[in-house]
Amino acid sequence: MILAIDIGGSKTLIAPCDEQGNPVQEIKFPTPQKYSDFKKELAANVVAITTDYNLVVAAVPGKLDRQNGIALAFGNLPWKNVPIRADIAKITGKKTLIENDANLAGLSEANRIKPLPHVALYITISTGIGTGVITDGVLDPDFFDAEGGNMLLEHEGKLQIWEKFASGRAIVAKYGKRASEINDPKAWQDIAKLFAIGIVDLTCVLDPDIIIIGGGVGTHFKKYGAYLQSYIKEITPVLVATPKIVPAQAAEEAVVYGCAVLAKQYAQRS
Repeated sequence: MILAIDIGGSKTLIAPCDEQGNPVQEIKFPTPQKYSDFKKELAANVVAITTDYNLVVAAVPGKLDRQNGIALAFGNLPWKNVPIRADIAKITGKKTLIENDANLAGLSEANRIKPLPHVALYITISTGIGTGVITDGVLDPDFFDAEGGNMLLEHEGKLQIWEKFASGRAIVAKYGKRASEINDPKAWQDIAKLFAIGIVDLTCVLDPDIIIIGGGVGTHFKKYGAYLQSYIKEITPVLVATPKIVPAQAAEEAVVYGCAVLAKQYAQRS
């Protein structure tokens, strides 16, 4: 049994899980803006866990120094250079692994696909855009810190960061609605084009066998999937293979499931 900790910009989930990543208990609390307050909240909620666990896996929404267990920066939190692995280990009393949340979600989703793809690119589209590269079922160390959502792309006549105009936050800013509330096909055609621009650029560099779309916007793939695939085929250069594009099978739970996959792979290496 492991304890998965999914640290989000607005909320944190802690959940003891079985080997398949199925939570047997879930506790959520708002993620504090101050790191010192986060540690207090985590400690207060961990004591409510009634299931034994022997390993903690924490999903961190930011850039990591994995060797030293330091979270260097966070996308939507003001924490910087915090010793998050040691702090969580101290709070829980258990060995702790840390990994980027998009990487963990991608790890889970890639391992759900049969046969296992050689190179899978996971793209989470939610508040921002995150990416993970999984090679033969494991996280590719060459792309541990890849941030595809921060690519500079031309949009409306100027260079812009991809997630600034194609993320869930950007959708709300433009349409005044969340993805779940948009049902206009024309709007989704336009949104799909914004997704496609970045996806094709990533495809040219990474040459993935499959692309998995997850995150909050990923759950609405049926609304835009056909437009996305059509536009990608239209703009992909002739020398670049067009990969299969699929929605995440468990977009909302992918990070927690990824914690379990990482724990299993860690046990196999130990």
